[in-house]
Amino acid sequence: MRRSTLVSDGVLVSNYINGQEKSLEVLINRHQQRIFSFVLSKVLDREIAEDIFQDTFIKVINTLKKGKYNEEGKFLPWVMRIAHNLIIDHFRRNKRIPTFKNTDEFDIFSVISDDNLNAESEIIKMQILDDVKGLIVELPEDQKEVLIMRMYKDMSFKEIAENTGVSINTALGRMRYALINLRKLIEKHNIILVN
Repeated sequence: MRRSTLVSDGVLVSNYINGQEKSLEVLINRHQQRIFSFVLSKVLDREIAEDIFQDTFIKVINTLKKGKYNEEGKFLPWVMRIAHNLIIDHFRRNKRIPTFKNTDEFDIFSVISDDNLNAESEIIKMQILDDVKGLIVELPEDQKEVLIMRMYKDMSFKEIAENTGVSINTALGRMRYALINLRKLIEKHNIILVN
């Protein structure tokens, strides 16, 4: 078993795809600490983190078994992305938008989704929303459409996907780029997002 540390993720993945079940165990053991810590740092609940961790690997196994894995040599980032998406799904189901402190794309939500605002903060929040709304028009059409549906019409990504005729993944991708671009516009126009 000691030898397994010398085998690259890519080799282990293809060994698993070719029927060597043990290879997956090696991959899970190799990365579980990092993936679990990442999930736990977002959901802050060990039980939920364990569920999401298991769901992540169920998805990994299903994707590998179907032969749909094509992230050559990038196994860990791919698994992290699956975990990240499942965390977002968890928060969607619980009607809470997560504040992912370490990623650019969610910072705006952390400002806009604060329910416990006093009157003064509420006015500031409305001003920010107006300022941000003014910037949204500068976004590419497909990104603008998804952002408006999500933030102002409170539609789920499933509903957005159905309404725009694209896959959920495409809708999520457009949202992500919309938020990245919006962030750049906010910086460009010097809008201060207060907490």
